[in-house]
Amino acid sequence: MDLFDKIAKNMGPLGQHQKWSHGYFSFPKLEGEIAPHMKFRGKEHIVWSLNNYLGLANHPEVREADAKAAAEYGLAYPMGARMMSGNSTHHEALEKDLAEFVGKQDAFLLNYGYQGMVSIIDTLVDRNDVIVYDAESHACIIDGVRLHMGKRFVYQHNDIDSCRKQLERATKLVEQTGGSILVITEGVFGMSGAQGKLKELVQLKNEFKFRLLIDDAHGFGTMGGTGAGTHEAQNCVDGVDIYFGTFAKSMAGIGAFVASTEEVVNYLRYNMRSQTFAKSLPMPMVIGLHKRLELLKTRPELRERLWQIATALQNGLKERGFDLGITNTMVTPVFLKGELSDATAITMDLRENYGIFCSIVVYPVIPKGLLELRIIPTASHSMEDVQRTLNAFSEVAEKLHKGYYKEHKVVFA
Repeated sequence: MDLFDKIAKNMGPLGQHQKWSHGYFSFPKLEGEIAPHMKFRGKEHIVWSLNNYLGLANHPEVREADAKAAAEYGLAYPMGARMMSGNSTHHEALEKDLAEFVGKQDAFLLNYGYQGMVSIIDTLVDRNDVIVYDAESHACIIDGVRLHMGKRFVYQHNDIDSCRKQLERATKLVEQTGGSILVITEGVFGMSGAQGKLKELVQLKNEFKFRLLIDDAHGFGTMGGTGAGTHEAQNCVDGVDIYFGTFAKSMAGIGAFVASTEEVVNYLRYNMRSQTFAKSLPMPMVIGLHKRLELLKTRPELRERLWQIATALQNGLKERGFDLGITNTMVTPVFLKGELSDATAITMDLRENYGIFCSIVVYPVIPKGLLELRIIPTASHSMEDVQRTLNAFSEVAEKLHKGYYKEHKVVFA
């Protein structure tokens, strides 16, 4: 069969809907300044879909630092991969401060979060090693595990007994291969909002020999007493051997970092193919990220405001009878019973008639028969935004319960 013919017959679970979904349900365009209120199709909406937890995207000090760095260095500098010609004192200074902040000896800057995690896993383990990972790990972890040429065992989500069983299997195997065991989980699971059971996993080191890698994309900057991450929140900083964080969530930037012992970070620095053969992070982003990190550390009121908004939103939803699953973080999933047709109608109703823009998640990401409205609160949102959203959700849920969306078609205003 011709490759293009094969593609035409199977566009994938999401791609099969692209002819009618593109531009509205998928690949929508939000316009205007990055803020809680933005325009979608020419109309202003309250936006709950931005990775801007602390509201730093348009913070005046951040904008000034970005602009000054761009004016001084341009967007190309430094020109080259870090190992060859793309290193600078600014890159190294940011790495030093990141490592200190998350409680590790050293850190290494990465161009992208997704690519970074895939490459970390690929670099750390060989065919003799065994990976044990959480069943609901992010796609970047899953893709990294897929590259692994050795054995991999998955444990049920946040189930320590299940992890123990997989560690028993892994231990028997490495006794034969002479390999090592790497356990991988997330600090905060981005879909459910649940924290990974880091402390319990660390305690398993009393029974088994392994190293623990966590992806704390959502926890870095938001969790813990200082915002250092979920490992700080659970008081197990030393027990997490390799810490991965991204700049795309709390820092409202791009890129990522990995932190560990000096020896492990140097090993990654000299062996991660995705960094060795890729251009260094541009100087304006590095300098801008340093300013973001400074604000993250010195302005605790930003994190406090985030949690004030998230708590008000979650408490209000619970009081109105909504199912938020098992979230114990600022990530706010709202679960409803319904089918794909309900999902599209609800999304349109919220956008067209209530001015609420949030992401909706359907099968195969979550089980059939369930819909998830995923809300990402930020420090920039207001209590008025929360109240408007609560009222809108109540009305939409009532319509769904009464079968309104089966009988009425929502149209563009």
